[in-house]
Order: sequence, then C-alpha cells, then structure tokens
Amino acid sequence: MRERSRRPGGWDRYLLGSVLFLSLLIGGGTASGLYTETLIEIAAIVSAAAVLSRPSEQTIPRAVLWLLASVVVVFCFQIIPLPATLLDGWRPEILLANPWLGEESRLRFVSVGVGRTIECLLYFAATAAFFLGVMRLRPEQVYGLLPFFFMGVVCNGLAAAIQYSLSDTVAMDGLLPFTINAGLFANQNHFSALLFVSIPFIVYYGLSRGQLLSGALGLMLLLLLLLAAGSRAGILIGLAITAISVVFLSARSRVGGYGIPAVFIGLSIFTIGAWTKIDAKVVDPAFGRAEFARTTIEGIERNWVTGVGFGAFPKVYQIYEKGSMIFKSYVNHAHNDYLEIVLEGGVPTFLLIFAYAALLVACSAKIRLDPLRKASFLSILFLLVHSLVDYPLRTAALAMTFAYLNGIVFHKGAADRLNRRDDRTGHPDDGDFLVPAKPSALPT
Repeated sequence: MRERSRRPGGWDRYLLGSVLFLSLLIGGGTASGLYTETLIEIAAIVSAAAVLSRPSEQTIPRAVLWLLASVVVVFCFQIIPLPATLLDGWRPEILLANPWLGEESRLRFVSVGVGRTIECLLYFAATAAFFLGVMRLRPEQVYGLLPFFFMGVVCNGLAAAIQYSLSDTVAMDGLLPFTINAGLFANQNHFSALLFVSIPFIVYYGLSRGQLLSGALGLMLLLLLLLAAGSRAGILIGLAITAISVVFLSARSRVGGYGIPAVFIGLSIFTIGAWTKIDAKVVDPAFGRAEFARTTIEGIERNWVTGVGFGAFPKVYQIYEKGSMIFKSYVNHAHNDYLEIVLEGGVPTFLLIFAYAALLVACSAKIRLDPLRKASFLSILFLLVHSLVDYPLRTAALAMTFAYLNGIVFHKGAADRLNRRDDRTGHPDDGDFLVPAKPSALPT
C-alpha cells in the first residue's frame, strides 16, 4: 500500500503575508533612518531566507535573477574604493572630493554618500529577498497572500476615514516615527498610490468572481477616499486605472450586461468630483516638479557615466540648483523616480530600467488568460506611471507591495499551471487561480 503524498505546509505563506501586512501598517514613512523601515527589512530578509532555504518545485526565471544580480553589481561598484583617475573627467571636481584614506589618498568612491548608498542597498536587498520568497511559493500560496494585502489596505482606509471625519488637515504624531497625514502614510500621494493599486483587484473580484455588488461598494469607497486624500496624480490615475481595469478584465467576466455600464456611470460621477478637486489648485507652480526635473537633468548631463551614488540626490541636487530656487525648505527628491535614479546610478541604471521594462512587456503577452495576473500587471503599470511625478517606491509599504505584484506576474508556476489547464480543457476557469482545487485521493 502506497503512502499518500504530503505537500509542504503553508506556514511560509503566512510568514511572507505577515511581512506584507506589517509593511502596510508601519512602512508609510519617507524619511531615511526610520526604525520601522529597519524592522521591515529585517523581517523581510529573515522570512525570505526561511522560505528560500526550503526545497521547492518552483523555479525563478533566469532573466529575472540576472537582472537582480546586475542591480547588486551596480551598488557594489558605487561603494568599492577605485583609483581616482577612473573618475577624472567624468564628473565635476567638486564631486571628486570623497577620499577613502584621507585627502592624500588616490582612492575614491563613486558614491558621494557611501552611508546612504549602503542604506539603499539594504532596502533593495530586503525588497528583492521578499520578491524571491514569493517566487518560490506554490501558485495557490502566491494568490493566498492577497488577504494580507487587503487587510493592510482596509486598515489604511479605516485610519483615513477616521482622520477625514475629524478634520481635513488632521495629523497624528507619536504613534510612528513619522507624522501620519493620510491613512497610515506620511505622504498623501503615497496613500493614494496604495488605493489605486488596489482598484484592479477590486474590479477583478467584482467581475471575474461574480460579486458585482460587494465589488462596486468597495470600488466606491476607494474612489471616495482618493477624492478625500486630494492627490491630483492619485485622482487622475485612479480614474484611468478603474476605466482600464473594467475594460481589460471584463473580457472573461461572469457579470451580465448591466454591470459594466453601471461602473462607467459611477466613474462619470467621480470625474465631476475629480475635476472640481483638480481645478481648485495650481497644476505646477514655479517652484514645482518642472523645476525639479530641469535641475535633475542638468545633474545627469554632468554625471551620466557613473552617477553620484544611490541616496545621494539631496546632496548633489543643491550643486545644480538655481540661486532663485533656494528657500528654507530643500528638495529631497526629484518627484520623478526615473530621473532621480538615473542621476544616482548613471547609464548602468538606465539600462537596468530598460531591461526591466522589456521583461515586463514580454511577460504581459503570457497573462491574457489569467485575470488576477492581469490585475497585478495593471497595478504595476500605474505605479510606474505614478513614479513619473512622485517617488512611491521609496516607502517600504509600496516597495513590498510592488515586489508582491511582480511576484504574481513573473511567477513561473502560475504560468505553467495555466498552460496545463488550457491544454487539457481548452478554456481555463478563472476561479481556479484564486482558490486551489481539492486534490483527488490517490490510490492505495
């Protein structure tokens, strides 16, 4: 008599899910050196190490591993002492004054802020470790992390509802090492990013799972919170991602013909409120994102080969800043993550961004039959769009969410399972990608 096959327990899903939930609760700060961010990094690395140490049938695409390894190489290149002659002529003289062994030393770092670069390396390592941990889970476990994500979103939504019911300018101090201004985030734009990232999953739940009423209610609450948060980018992206999600995910919907028109009627009402909110503000004052971009581009032109070091943006930006733009408050981010990253990492970083975009586009062609992976792809896409006008991925909450979304999209086991079911039946059932089928009993 043969023994029944035993599948490994699901504790690894709960371990990574707890990290995701923790990051959404305390990872909303934007300042450097926060102890909450350190806690999340430790939890992510330890949890991922425990998951990766277990044997698994899931393999990680080789191209993804090469991309992550290349990012680590760029980090190491910035914090290893190099002969100063390698940097001569590639950057301004003022940025060469970073000796390793005193002023007489001829060794220099590429990074003008080595401490901040190491801090950024640890931040990336924690995010990458969490992503790799997700990639080693079984497909049903990967989708089983969604409840942890939704719990984090609900907690942020409840916190925001309480704040906005008391006052539109309420701020909470003392609870976390940063001032909470929206939900559990320090920045209302980043709180808005969490909300619109959730929209494709709400639409998926309403359309593909046939829960139109509860999905519509959840979508309405998210859109109302977006309006209350007041982020112009969040409002516009929320409107766009809702419309695109409905069109993109309705192809295999189980909802009748009245569901989609009802959603678009709701979107029309939301558009009226969004226009009122946006029209009441100046789009870009003189001291705004256009000026940040102009100054950052000037810095890129002077340091395009090697960059100035990850995390060194605030120090370098001041060198190229116009005198008329110097005020009491200083610029700590470019509000365009692509420009900021290229300034910090130079040409190698630009090539890595292009390589990631190519991998994402290549993977998007393989997810057309899986609505949940399509929803994740939309969330990633609009987070990347938001990065054109802000820096959402510099908060641990959104960085871990981004890692999880990529884990869904790039998970090889999910694609293999889809292909096997498609070959067997000709039309895979969408519902099977959220709840695994019960295994049949093995012969004894």
